[in-house]
Amino acid sequence: MKTQGDKVIRFLEEFLTLGGSFHGEPFKVLDFQREVINDIYRLDDEGKRLHRTYLLGLPRKNAKTTLAAALGVFHLIADDADKAPVAIAAAGDRSQARLVFDQVRRMIQSNEDLASVCTVFRNEVRCHRNGGTFRVVSADAGLQQGLNPSFVVIDEYHVHKNSELFDALTLGSATRSQPLALVISTAGYDLDSPLGRLYRYGTKVKNGEVHDPSFGMTWHGPADNEEYDVHDPTVWARFNPAWDHFMNQDEFESAHRRTAEAPFTRYRLNGWTKVENSWLGAGVFEALASDRRLEPGEQVVLGFDGAFQGDSTALVACTVDEPRHLEIIGLWERPDDQSAMGWRTPVHEVYAEIVEAFDRFNVVELAADPWRFEQSLASLADEGYPVVEFPTGSVQRMTQATIAMYEAIVDGRLSHNGDAALVRHFGNAILREDNRGSRITKNHKGSTRKIDAAVASLIAHHRAAVWREVEAPAEPQLLVL
Repeated sequence: MKTQGDKVIRFLEEFLTLGGSFHGEPFKVLDFQREVINDIYRLDDEGKRLHRTYLLGLPRKNAKTTLAAALGVFHLIADDADKAPVAIAAAGDRSQARLVFDQVRRMIQSNEDLASVCTVFRNEVRCHRNGGTFRVVSADAGLQQGLNPSFVVIDEYHVHKNSELFDALTLGSATRSQPLALVISTAGYDLDSPLGRLYRYGTKVKNGEVHDPSFGMTWHGPADNEEYDVHDPTVWARFNPAWDHFMNQDEFESAHRRTAEAPFTRYRLNGWTKVENSWLGAGVFEALASDRRLEPGEQVVLGFDGAFQGDSTALVACTVDEPRHLEIIGLWERPDDQSAMGWRTPVHEVYAEIVEAFDRFNVVELAADPWRFEQSLASLADEGYPVVEFPTGSVQRMTQATIAMYEAIVDGRLSHNGDAALVRHFGNAILREDNRGSRITKNHKGSTRKIDAAVASLIAHHRAAVWREVEAPAEPQLLVL
């Protein structure tokens, strides 16, 4: 196989250094990177690059961004396939795109030879040696037309909601001699997404269904329909090519313990999942059902998540002592049939159930989302009941509660009475992840798949975990956390 890979690798190892925890160390191309680079830069019989589009699938923590940046530097400075090269780092948002650009800037500024032929600006690098430029663009900055790139690297394509940026950048290279678009990403959950379509096309090319020498793909992760144990460390090592090189295996174990199965599969194993962020694997919560039942006078925290109409209201008890135990005390759900029209939560019935729970158990506190129940909670506090607000709109608070509950579930430090409604609400919950944190939510706004018993459970469990034996305030009051 003829390849330009040897030239690329020589450049990377001679001129570039690493960042992060390995800051300043020489860029040593690993075996799996060498295989990928040699495949990306395969040559045809005329000595020109064979591939025009290449999809590289890697789990997180396998140096995707570092490799993307290194290849960007090569195409800016050392690639002679096209005159006046235009190299572009593209991503779904500005922050992700700048991760590649910042690595490019660091690599250039860390080497005297490279720095001597380049000028680094805030959003662009210019190479005086060949008139080349390196730019950073993002999908949230609008379409990018007229750039005529010779090299494009698209990082984390799984977050792109459409192919507009990809199309604009790749279709703009028609006048280039040997343009190359490199897509580097972890797996997604929707095979009809832009990444999903590209992945399915690459699979057909690799298995011979489609003949397209211009398209290449390397995918480190589970094969389609492959059976594997997501909890097996040997599986983790098999799907992560950097496992024995620089992977922090303690951190990997920690991520496994606190991350739901679907996102762990996608991000850490590069496996496609059927749903975006199913919070718990099938049967995981059900397996915690036991014969244990709450006893009268047992010390508990009550968690409350209420709705005035159109949804459900849940009151759940969680024991203070470990291993903690959950039971639904009251659940009021909007009916799914015609009787739902005009349905309202029976506020007085809910109030009475809360008071009865205080009589039946040693309730150390009622932790409640106050939405639409402010007056009832204030009345309970005025009557001397220990009430604290737990706003579920607080991302930080819900992230903490979600992580704590997930760890208790996967560690088996939790039980419940097998209530079908509780199991159903936990099964309906999905995980929402963004730069503010991870927390459970419905699959979409307005969904009839209720999760309020799960939310109330998270509230009760979290408050039970942090509760300490202290004297009650001299005057009962509604406490805001």
